[in-house]
Amino acid sequence: MPLWMSVSIDKATPIFMLLVVVGFVLWRMPKVDIGHSESFKKRRFLNWFPLGLMYAFLYFGRYNINEATTALGKLVDNAAFGTIFAVGAWSYGVSFLINGPLTDKLGGRFTILLATAGSAVANILLGILAWAVVDDGFRPPGGLVLWMSVLYGVNMYFQSFGAVSIVKVNAAWFHVRERGVQGGVFGILISLGIYFGYDWSKMIVKAAPSSPWLAFFVPAAVLLGICVVGFLTVRDSPKDAGHADFDVGDASSHEPADTRPPSAVDVFVKMLKNPVIMTIVAIEFCTGFLRNGVMSWYPKFAKATGLLSAPDADLTIGGFVSDNWGMLLCVFGIVGGMFAGIISDKVFHSRRGPVATVLYAGITVGAVGMFFCLEMPWVGLILVFMALNYVGVHGMLSGTASADFGGRKNTGVAVGVIDGFVYLGTGLQSLIVGSVLPEGDAAKDPANWINWPIAMVPVAVIGLALCLRVWNARAQSSH
Repeated sequence: MPLWMSVSIDKATPIFMLLVVVGFVLWRMPKVDIGHSESFKKRRFLNWFPLGLMYAFLYFGRYNINEATTALGKLVDNAAFGTIFAVGAWSYGVSFLINGPLTDKLGGRFTILLATAGSAVANILLGILAWAVVDDGFRPPGGLVLWMSVLYGVNMYFQSFGAVSIVKVNAAWFHVRERGVQGGVFGILISLGIYFGYDWSKMIVKAAPSSPWLAFFVPAAVLLGICVVGFLTVRDSPKDAGHADFDVGDASSHEPADTRPPSAVDVFVKMLKNPVIMTIVAIEFCTGFLRNGVMSWYPKFAKATGLLSAPDADLTIGGFVSDNWGMLLCVFGIVGGMFAGIISDKVFHSRRGPVATVLYAGITVGAVGMFFCLEMPWVGLILVFMALNYVGVHGMLSGTASADFGGRKNTGVAVGVIDGFVYLGTGLQSLIVGSVLPEGDAAKDPANWINWPIAMVPVAVIGLALCLRVWNARAQSSH
């Protein structure tokens, strides 16, 4: 077979994989009959699908930072990238103190629109900064890393509205018995967003290697476009869209509809006293550490160790994984998300703890496998397997359990706290891993990256132990 034909097949394979997985998921997605009318189901689709695209494209404007900083070369080394990403992650993590209560007060529709518009503006500013530094020789006072950290922190502040908003809106549209599958859909949206953030950004950089700022400008344009679509279609509740509201059967169900919502402080204190919520918070801190420990560093590992530099790299397992990193994360994330949602509702009767435990066991096995197989060119396959598991965990806990245990009236604060700790874990990971990874010629040897899995294994074990503590947890309702 000619080399060009082999390369073409190799490039088409991940796209074919994505289409097959999405088609299979849509075909096999289980139905939970709550008695909704067909007109309601159609309007609900027109609500959550654009909302989901808004959330996915937020990821495009978030993880583009990886490819953009890689394209900047020596201007942003591993330690510098770790600092930039840590600042953004911590900005995201602490923003729940403001954005969770704001979402409960203002509604998820308003805040998801704010998220997409604000992130678009932040990406435009990052693009202008990159253009000025690369093309105009501009050297900002305090250095490029300082200003990229500040602007990425602003971007992540607006980004932090995303998960809170999507769960807030969906909490009014989905019964608790439907949320397991919807949590799987949440995982799919995360996976698609990661595909956009990594592979689309990589395509942009490859198409214009001397213009790395386009990796910021293109996501900004997409975010502004989907913001307009969301403004026209998304509504906070069925009532706002011309349908009757209904009892969703979660932790708010026993409260009268006209009950005055508690203050953010009251909700926060209530959550602090809830051992299940606090355990989920701790689990998701570990998930944030592990998730971005996989996603952020493998592309840099692959580039430094030469998995992308060989002439026939695309025809090797390592080269295939590296060249299609975002696509493979997307495919296996979709599988993990739907696996988690289906077994939660169908096997464990809407309990989220057992699912998280099974998936965390997979993450732990993968982290140990990284340690022993780091010098193998196919180590990327282990990381993709870990992605299958951590996407499922995140969808179950941040996307589903937060609404179950917080209730639809308190979803903003519940998701804010849980998702905030995901990014606090991410920030800690960025600083720790970024500071212990090799630089320069030393980075070319995979053996010198051993501190990477060493940092991951104990966190995975802790996360697994915490999951076992919520095995039997279930949201309480009077219905």
